[in-house]
Amino acid sequence: MKLFGTDGIRGAVNETPMTPDIIQKVAMAAAQHLIENTRLTSSKQHRPTVVIGKDTRLSGYMLESALVSGFVSMGVDVMLLGPLPTPAVAMLTRTLRAHLGVMISASHNPFKDNGIKFFNSQGFKLTTAQEKYIEELTNKNKFALASAENFGKARRVDDALGRYNEFVKSSFPKGMRLDGLKIIVDCANGAAYKVAPQVLWELGADVITIGNNPNGININLDCGATHVGPLQNAVIEHQAHIGIALDGDADRLIVIDEKGQILDGDQIMALIAKFWLERGLLKGNGIVATQMSNLGLERYLTSRGLQFFRSNVGDKHVLEMMQKKGCNVGGEQSGHIILSDYATTGDGLLAALQVLALMVAENIPASEIGHTFEPVPQVLCNVRTNKIINLSDDRIRNVIDASYSKLKHLGLLLVRQSGTEPLIRIMAQGDDAALLNDVVNNISNTISAMDLT
Repeated sequence: MKLFGTDGIRGAVNETPMTPDIIQKVAMAAAQHLIENTRLTSSKQHRPTVVIGKDTRLSGYMLESALVSGFVSMGVDVMLLGPLPTPAVAMLTRTLRAHLGVMISASHNPFKDNGIKFFNSQGFKLTTAQEKYIEELTNKNKFALASAENFGKARRVDDALGRYNEFVKSSFPKGMRLDGLKIIVDCANGAAYKVAPQVLWELGADVITIGNNPNGININLDCGATHVGPLQNAVIEHQAHIGIALDGDADRLIVIDEKGQILDGDQIMALIAKFWLERGLLKGNGIVATQMSNLGLERYLTSRGLQFFRSNVGDKHVLEMMQKKGCNVGGEQSGHIILSDYATTGDGLLAALQVLALMVAENIPASEIGHTFEPVPQVLCNVRTNKIINLSDDRIRNVIDASYSKLKHLGLLLVRQSGTEPLIRIMAQGDDAALLNDVVNNISNTISAMDLT
């Protein structure tokens, strides 16, 4: 059984693999892997410990219980954090000296989906090899269960939100405040519904919050980083200085300027890179983005003498490239922004504070600092499939090769299987919008025809 995709395990709840029995076995497998690879003292006070956080999905209760059952049955202690952003789980795994972190979330997906993300003791997502091993152990379904006297224990961490709050605020420049700024924050009815407005208010901002009434089924529903229309309207209506949109687990950020215009992850990376470069904070003389990032961003950075590195899609791959190239800024067009001086994964709230710090430092509107480069035309298409499509099939390879010839190396083309949904994602970008549409339509039609055969 295939479990792990681009970002952990994800799928429709109560369907394979997101069923209680499978998730319990995943926890048992992760515990066995942990026990095999953790040096521990003989004291029970220092036996393997896991922290578990979740977003606001109704199914989080069920999956949390399944995980706890699996871990304690293997003799692993559990600390429950409650609803918190994914980056908070990564941070708390490290600062609480836990051996493993688990986030229950399907990120920007609708409430009917859920997922599991794992972090090692340093707050980094598990490697592909580690995920593969846990998958193999799960499928073998043979575990060294703890004896009755050695079961693990579970307890709640009451100050988890406060710990993350102080951590995020510590990233904001010392002596700087947000006094006088009116900020609209859209929490996507997700994991940051408490902490995001609280952080901004404590730093001095006049905060108006939307998407902060989770009921278990409204996470990401017509709100947040993937549905910014309500935030755009709110910014204009309230004459706010800026709008901040997070997604369900708050590892993404999309910014709305005071005119209601969207700043995506590429624009956010550009302005943070510029801000940090001018203050001598940018490392690696460049940034890391993915194959999806706009050519306009690449051209802007190279024109300033900075390097631009492209990784595979997924913030885990971005971070790996950042470590390899010595960069401290990286991310994705979708809004995953990794600032490795502070965090080990994408953190929407932390990135938002850097945008706000630039606004305060420069004392100019978001619309003037935010549109750093002119993006080239970019065409995106998601083809939903009912079966697995082999992208190495000659029919697809031929149309892709023909498309490359049409672009004549003046643009970029990416065709990939989504790691989180049953989709084939097609992206083309370059200076000729009509050509891009033609290329994407040809590939999409070929894939759709194969799906019907």
